[in-house]
Amino acid sequence: MSPPTVAEEIERYLRTGDADMLGDAWPGDIMERGRRQHADLRGALVEEVRRLAKGHSHEPVPANVGVEFTRAKVEPMVRGLFTRAEQDVVLATLEKSVVYVTRETIEPLLLNHSYDRSAWDLANLYLLSVGAKLLGKEAPRLVGISEETTCYVSPDYFAEDDPFADFIVHEAAHIFHNCKRRTLGLRETRTKEWLLDIEYRQRETFAYSCEAYACVVARAKSPAERKALAADYGSKVRISEERVDPSEVASIVAEAASARNGWKVLLARCAPTTKPRSARQLAREATAARNSAEV
Repeated sequence: MSPPTVAEEIERYLRTGDADMLGDAWPGDIMERGRRQHADLRGALVEEVRRLAKGHSHEPVPANVGVEFTRAKVEPMVRGLFTRAEQDVVLATLEKSVVYVTRETIEPLLLNHSYDRSAWDLANLYLLSVGAKLLGKEAPRLVGISEETTCYVSPDYFAEDDPFADFIVHEAAHIFHNCKRRTLGLRETRTKEWLLDIEYRQRETFAYSCEAYACVVARAKSPAERKALAADYGSKVRISEERVDPSEVASIVAEAASARNGWKVLLARCAPTTKPRSARQLAREATAARNSAEV
């Protein structure tokens, strides 16, 4: 079989988001191939998004959304999950974390994003928001993406009518397991590396639970109303994500609504079932292994 051509690699990327890490279809050394590949793939992606989005428009993004708007959304969650000494540091990051994927921002995002697959996902998020055809049959239908300390949010956020939905809170909750403590200047230990310790398989469950519980807290005026809203949330299936059990999320939200600090309930329900071993434990185990080998 002959190696793929540049045109074939571009077409594969546009339809699947997959790109050859080595860029072998392009000429030059590895650095030159990477530069050419990036320029060709992203340029083609921008042109295809322009073509598909032509004649379409997305929900308007209000002019007054910014740091204060985002902070108001995420502050209850941060205050409930972090110690007083850490709250302001985490808030300072989250309040600036949201990027709205709009007609004005989409092209710079596609051209400059570090990862080819993420740029493709953002392109599909944008196309979905304007009601255009997506890039491929397997393209994800996303309204938000969280990477490191950035939340990319669709303009559809401002048209959402589900009283228990908040994409900003959902994506911000993912930052807690995407971002290491040292990135924000917080003390890090072997057993405390990430902002929050979330079981890998529970990450989406945690994000959906934070999203729903944040809406409950925002709307409730009393503990009794908090419980009633949690019951309302659990009265019907609201999640179609295959990796999440809607009944588990409803159970977590109901338990949180009955607790003094419901955010800690969310964290406890989604924490790893086994804690990582400490350095002292590892040293003891190594010593025991050596002693056993010497016998």
